[in-house]
Amino acid sequence: MSESEVSIRRAPRIGVFLAFGAMLGAVVTLVLTSLFPPDPAVGFLATFAYFCLYGIPAGIVLGGLVGLVLDALSRRRTRTVTVAHDEITDGE
Repeated sequence: MSESEVSIRRAPRIGVFLAFGAMLGAVVTLVLTSLFPPDPAVGFLATFAYFCLYGIPAGIVLGGLVGLVLDALSRRRTRTVTVAHDEITDGE
């Protein structure tokens, strides 16, 4: 039996933050687009879709930054523990 030290930490899942940021970017784009009267020549849906091209990537970037900051904070709370390795062999 051998012992070694390992680090344990809770790391956030960045993909969740990216997806939440994309959804939040779409909602913010919807709210901002609905605050102004739509152009009759273009329409509301086309204006919303156009601004989603900017709002969703901006939300993804902000969500990713929040995830990275939380990941850096979780590294500070890393714990070191000692684990024991047991070696199991066949009885043959």
